[in-house]
Amino acid sequence: MFDLMLDRLRGKRILILGFGREGRSSLRFVQKYLPEAVVGVADKNEMDGVKHFGNQYLESIYDYEIVIKTPGISLRDFDTKGVEITSQTDLFLSQFHNQTIGVSGTKGKSTTTSLIHHLLKSSGRDAILTGNIGIPCFDVMESIQPGSVVVYELSAHQLEIVHQSPHVGVLLNIFEEHLDHFGTMERYKSAKLNLLRFMTEADIAVIHVSLVDDALRIVSSGAKRFVRVFPESDFTNEIDRTALPLKGGHNYLDVEAALLACDAHGVDCRELIPYLYTFKPLEHRLETVGTFGGVTFVNDSISTIPQAAISACEALGRVDFLLLGGFDRGIDYQPLATYLWTHPVSHLLFTGKAGERMMELIEGNVSTGSRAVKTEAPNPLFPMPSEGIPGSTSFHYSSMEQAFAYIAAHARPGDVCLLSPAASSYDQYKNFEERGRKFKHLAQGFVIQ
Repeated sequence: MFDLMLDRLRGKRILILGFGREGRSSLRFVQKYLPEAVVGVADKNEMDGVKHFGNQYLESIYDYEIVIKTPGISLRDFDTKGVEITSQTDLFLSQFHNQTIGVSGTKGKSTTTSLIHHLLKSSGRDAILTGNIGIPCFDVMESIQPGSVVVYELSAHQLEIVHQSPHVGVLLNIFEEHLDHFGTMERYKSAKLNLLRFMTEADIAVIHVSLVDDALRIVSSGAKRFVRVFPESDFTNEIDRTALPLKGGHNYLDVEAALLACDAHGVDCRELIPYLYTFKPLEHRLETVGTFGGVTFVNDSISTIPQAAISACEALGRVDFLLLGGFDRGIDYQPLATYLWTHPVSHLLFTGKAGERMMELIEGNVSTGSRAVKTEAPNPLFPMPSEGIPGSTSFHYSSMEQAFAYIAAHARPGDVCLLSPAASSYDQYKNFEERGRKFKHLAQGFVIQ
């Protein structure tokens, strides 16, 4: 059933490196289909089922013949010479690449992947959703039939170790991100481009126009004529943009990419346009929580880079309170600072180390000026306006409750409050979903003071 995958593993000592959701999925697969295999599990944390743990857990790779690495573990500074490294994605694509539409990009990949799946399912196709969206590919393999289309969300971490591209590869964008894992933008970008690197003349690339040069450089000469570029105009005049559930120019690019991906897989995109209007946007992505106390709250917790926050502000048009900051991954926030100088927001609320860097950049745009007011000020809920952006007040908060206390003290009916942090959540929250849920909970009980 999975001969190509199993042949690569059969008769070898197997190490599963990382024991989160995907690692546990890999262990279940190996135990079911290769019950005679010698298999070990390594993870930094000690837990049931983990044989190798602690600070030196990576050393265990030398005791095995093949390593199935999970996406979150970085081996960039570790000597892997002589060790065969693979991954779920690598093994999966070796078996199912002809049936797979793979979607990647720094931002928009979950929305685009879900939209492609929705369009195909709504039109009666057998579509299977998997990947970085939270469904390990090994968990769906038994559902794949010869006529199935696998719609696979692919992160840079998952693409880091692959030797096969999907039949249709959708690359939405590449911005600076995940430098804590990859070390440099060049390594991050190279991992993203692996989506297209192994394409043949039978495969099709769907890419944003800004990535054409990169794509043509790495796609084999025989495959170059199969590159589809968006934005494009062949069918866009047939879409009623005002009726789309997905709002904003960045989301419209995702719509175009999704239609082109389906078309590349043999489904006429014009047939699918009516199903665009029945798509339900994903949580934490420009999600209107509601209007409470006269203030409209929008949850865009998925925003972890400056370009995402800029896109969110552009989509909404009006933002009176913007919550920014979090875990600092070392990315460049100058584009966001420049945008906020030319598109001022009345109240900028910052948190975490990333928020501190954003404030410094914003206030660095003037030769003089006081620092943005922090929460240890004598009266933190009523800071003096920052001398950074004229007409904009900056406030540094240490908890979401503190941010909402500030909003309650300054908001007026009709205001719009946007959580679009442009930073990771890992300093205070388990993930962006937890951060978004906290924002939504506080918004639903909001009252203007």
